[in-house]
Amino acid sequence: MTKRSSTSTSPLTLLETRLHADPSRVVLRPFHLGWQARNAPGGRSQKLVDDVLALTETEVAEEYAKVVADFNGRHWQTESMFEQRFAEVEQSLDLSDRQFSDIEKKLIGAYFCHEYTYAAAALMNPSVVPHPDQSGLEGDACRFVMSLRAVGEGHISSIAFREGIMHGDGAFALWPQSSFATSVELEDETLTDGDDAVTVTRHPESNLSNTVIFPITEQQRNGLEDLRLVRFDHGGAGRQEDFEWIGTYTAYSGSNIRSELLRTRDFRSFQLEPITGEAGRNKGMALFPEPIDGGFAMVGRQDGKNLFLLKSDRVDCWNDEGKLLMEPRYPWEFIQIGNCGSPIRTDEGWLLLTHGVGAMRKYALGAALLDLDDPSRVIGRTRHPILTAQDDDRAGYVPNVVYTCGAMKVGETLLIPYGISDSAVGFATVEVDRLLQLMT
Repeated sequence: MTKRSSTSTSPLTLLETRLHADPSRVVLRPFHLGWQARNAPGGRSQKLVDDVLALTETEVAEEYAKVVADFNGRHWQTESMFEQRFAEVEQSLDLSDRQFSDIEKKLIGAYFCHEYTYAAAALMNPSVVPHPDQSGLEGDACRFVMSLRAVGEGHISSIAFREGIMHGDGAFALWPQSSFATSVELEDETLTDGDDAVTVTRHPESNLSNTVIFPITEQQRNGLEDLRLVRFDHGGAGRQEDFEWIGTYTAYSGSNIRSELLRTRDFRSFQLEPITGEAGRNKGMALFPEPIDGGFAMVGRQDGKNLFLLKSDRVDCWNDEGKLLMEPRYPWEFIQIGNCGSPIRTDEGWLLLTHGVGAMRKYALGAALLDLDDPSRVIGRTRHPILTAQDDDRAGYVPNVVYTCGAMKVGETLLIPYGISDSAVGFATVEVDRLLQLMT
């Protein structure tokens, strides 16, 4: 792990590791013909199937050989995915009374698939949490899961993951990705993309670092944005059986937003469900990692400008108007202040990373400390940003932005992955005590 020099204004150690948009990362996705009656008798989908069936046996074999030559090396289990896609088309078009050869099924499946570059435009806004599997590690090492907002064709945001290991001295390494990526699948095939709550699973032979969660429901149609993951301890005693990994994210339909939850115990099966209640209409909600006063608590920006503390007896329903927690105080946050992920428990209090927006819509990271017993009480906050976009990091899809959706504490060191101008992801470390010394 190579370190970059910290800037004169930042207490953080910036690391050389960077993740960038990568158009070579592709997945096979269902291709839907853009036609209102595409599945109706005589519609485009039916006509496409008829056109394939009109080919001779030799022509079918030749056309399918071209598809395999073009795409088999670019995807994992390509031909079985064509077969699966054909089964979906067969059901939607009610083709059960027609006969198809195996190669016709695969060719038809290929016509109803397409490649999608899920991270071609940007990779940004990461969060990081301890991995469910901590077996075989020594000393203070911690295996982690990092979520990322991947932006692809059409500026559609999906959720990608990377796994790695961090040590208490700040050293960390990311696990390599294979050349193949796969998308999760609906657990219940009877569900439709109009259902509000869905459960998806990753393929049992695909690892998490190669898994992508795409928008599924109508509310999510234009993106799953800015997942803030936290390992929630339902029992408060640190027992493995009490842990659930919960993420809050923004589901964007193309015209409106809604906060939703991602819930998992093992990162193999994921439940995606809406947050109900008035607070669910806002962005940027971050859940505390354990019960507060016997219930759930979140930090959110309910009015678009200030930070509020919210409480609820249900993790999926938030009607609390909230208690004002922090207002912009310093010039670098005059436009608005928000959280940068879930609060992190320390001996001194709840450490909350924040972001502020200042002149010229420049984003910067800060930090605050909340009382452990009464998190509505702010003990201190940083007068100056702890990280801002400087030099080359100012350039990107959205310039002058640094942003994170969550850090992780290992020993007395924080690992902070952060988005760089909505285009790439960098990494930084800092000692907790160093941050606390900057607070007033």
